[in-house]
Amino acid sequence: MTQVGQSAEAKLPERMQAVLVYGPKDYRLEEIDVPTRGAGELLVKVEAVGICASDLKCYAGAAKFWGDENRPAWTETDVVPGHEITGRVVALDDQARERWNVELDDRVVVEQIVPCWDCRYCDTGNYHMCEVHNMYGFKRANPGGMEEYLVLSKESLVHKISKDMPPAHAAFAEPLSCALHAIERAEITFSDVVVVAGCGPIGLGMIAGAAAKFPATIVALDMDPRKLELARKTGADVVINIAEEDAVARIKEMTGGYGADVYLEGTGHPSAVIQGLNCLRKLGRFVEYSVFKEDVSVDWSIISDDKELDVRGAHLGPNCWPAAIRLIEEGRLPMDEICTHQLPLADFQKGLDLVASGKESIKVSLIPGGAA
Repeated sequence: MTQVGQSAEAKLPERMQAVLVYGPKDYRLEEIDVPTRGAGELLVKVEAVGICASDLKCYAGAAKFWGDENRPAWTETDVVPGHEITGRVVALDDQARERWNVELDDRVVVEQIVPCWDCRYCDTGNYHMCEVHNMYGFKRANPGGMEEYLVLSKESLVHKISKDMPPAHAAFAEPLSCALHAIERAEITFSDVVVVAGCGPIGLGMIAGAAAKFPATIVALDMDPRKLELARKTGADVVINIAEEDAVARIKEMTGGYGADVYLEGTGHPSAVIQGLNCLRKLGRFVEYSVFKEDVSVDWSIISDDKELDVRGAHLGPNCWPAAIRLIEEGRLPMDEICTHQLPLADFQKGLDLVASGKESIKVSLIPGGAA
């Protein structure tokens, strides 16, 4: 450890506030010890942590996280949640400095996956599908960002981001990187009609990413006029309020009866899956990003015999973080309007409730150290 690192660590408090998971709908604000970093690790003071839809579904007890008759539980109890994290470096050693090219007081964001770097997927460059699949905020091995101080393990992927932007904007790099990966999976071309279902944080990121590909038309679908207006500001050419208009009919009318070339699903609602299959043309591409609370049933003959569709999943944001950071730093998204709520850590329940409602907020973040 450098002398500078020793000096910084000596000034840290011994205790801090953190949210702890005890089970579905049982999250508690407690006081715990400030963590101690090991060799090659970073200690950061958390400045903001976004509340993701998957955080909400984990809180609600979705089988994806807590298991059912077909799968074991994936998340663990006695863990600090939160994986959309930004913070400032408060302690490091030369090993960490060299690994990530960071210094004391740099603001960083961290990828949500903590790869093992020694499995079939990590060995072939697909680190986001790591077989071990530790992630910040779900496993005890890597507590998440709903705490005042956080250790970033030496296996992590850490990126510097501007110190000047509001912390909630910096934390948005995580959902934006995920949205950009979905765009890469879609293989968008200049002639495509691209439909994005859902104009929440992921959907708006998809629209921004699609706009960077310069397709023929980007169509945004949602039921909230405010979100549809944000979709226009983010790059959508056409917006359709699905509560007022038949989206499938409108899209077919726009495309001479054929249907869209690409459909990106970012709502997590079963009806959006069926809608996508129906609005795509033959040989179209369906990209599924969402985490679902319940099972989804569809007519698979649409995928096979009727249309011969390409159906692709998308998980996390591998290799997309530098682009996501550039988009935010260059002002390509209306971040002040996207990041609607920043709350103190003690109001984590209010934050979860805002995300669950979806009516008052777009992106909700917790600010562990108070207002920045």
